[in-house]
Amino acid sequence: MSAPYDSYNTSSFYPPHLGGNDLNTNLLRGLACFIVLLMAVIGSAASPVIPSTSDREIATDSTEIHFHLSQSSLDLGLDGNGERLDNLIHQLQKVSGQDSTFVISTLRIIGSASPEGSEAIDRQLSEQRAHVLFDYFARHITLPDSITDFEYLGRNWKGLYNLVTSDSDVPSRNEVLALLHPAVTATALSTTESNTLLNRLKTMKDGVPYAYMYRQLFPALRYSYLYVEYEKSIHREIDPPSPEPTVIEIEETLVCDTVTAETAASPIEIGPVTKKPFYMDLRTNMLFDIAAVPNIGAEFYLGKNFSVLANWMYGWWDSNSRHRYWRIYGGELGARWWFGHKAAEKPLTGHHIGVYCGVLTFDFEWGGTGYMGGQPGGTLWDRCLVNSGIEYGYSLPISKHLNIDFSIGLGYLGGNYIKYFPFDNDYYRKKEYKMRFFGPTKAEISLVWLLGRGNTNIRKGGDR
Repeated sequence: MSAPYDSYNTSSFYPPHLGGNDLNTNLLRGLACFIVLLMAVIGSAASPVIPSTSDREIATDSTEIHFHLSQSSLDLGLDGNGERLDNLIHQLQKVSGQDSTFVISTLRIIGSASPEGSEAIDRQLSEQRAHVLFDYFARHITLPDSITDFEYLGRNWKGLYNLVTSDSDVPSRNEVLALLHPAVTATALSTTESNTLLNRLKTMKDGVPYAYMYRQLFPALRYSYLYVEYEKSIHREIDPPSPEPTVIEIEETLVCDTVTAETAASPIEIGPVTKKPFYMDLRTNMLFDIAAVPNIGAEFYLGKNFSVLANWMYGWWDSNSRHRYWRIYGGELGARWWFGHKAAEKPLTGHHIGVYCGVLTFDFEWGGTGYMGGQPGGTLWDRCLVNSGIEYGYSLPISKHLNIDFSIGLGYLGGNYIKYFPFDNDYYRKKEYKMRFFGPTKAEISLVWLLGRGNTNIRKGGDR
């Protein structure tokens, strides 16, 4: 860079003798010096000294919300969704209020679905879940369109691979990981490739690994994930430049709490919160229903393939004028152990063995000899018969929420009963007997209604 103008010797522009060639030479020299000086001034103007520098502080936050099976509507009460959203919104509003230079610079929203059903439906679910989260967030924070980025995962194969990797209880885990690995390494799967992978996963090892993942891992894949990056600029004055003619440009960037794009796009690392499944059912024995004896039962799964159940029946039909009595009532308690590959797929399904015990009383008459269990009058406990035994059965899934349970029991039925007959609008006791019966004491074809969290059957073709 040229020196300032006043450092030149001005006498060279106006020599003491102005004659001939010397004059031309001096004029050329002066013109050259003037051009150099003019370029120096222009160059200085084109390269101004930067009086300050700007630091960028970048901070990040994220949250993840979950959805019900096959749903894209936001349930704030599910798995703490509402609390997590409120915490993030409160944090952003709090920081925004402290410094007006604070702005949201990046907003990334990811929608995901578990790999079930058709590719098109899973894709649609992931899109809807992402937009539901965005719409909720936009009601509380101003969001310019230019900073928002959506990603729709559809069937989240990579997320499933990560979950299987971290769960050592997955049946045939190494084989499952080997099957899923191409979906993780591939940039994207075609619809045909994705459907082929899903069918192979469902049929692997008679469907046992898929059934386990359906219950334990798939709920964590039904989510939408929000990553937000916000920043504020800090203007800081710097020392003026030194007298040296060279201009020094200072550029400094300070980054705090940096999250890489890869981390932001990997919501599976967040560690989703899932609730423990709960399995129970209500049932009615259709054999009793056919016999006009209303009945109801309930069964609760305790874990480790064990369940307990209770049944109650009450039919009290009579027509005294015609000597017609069809009356029976009583109850039963039992415990079961479930086994077989169907039981491994889902509790309260497949083969079971168990024990049971109960009490009952009855009064049957159809215009002739009648039979009454226990003693006439009193309560059930005064005149009951007692039964107990062992049972075997099989619970067959017939729809998403229904099973039919076939059971038969062998054991003991004992107590007192009497024979009586009607005469002149009265009843006369014939004889009292003691019952000591060993043999079939239980028969059941029950319609079972599955209740609880995660207590649904896996239908052919998959279900979300």
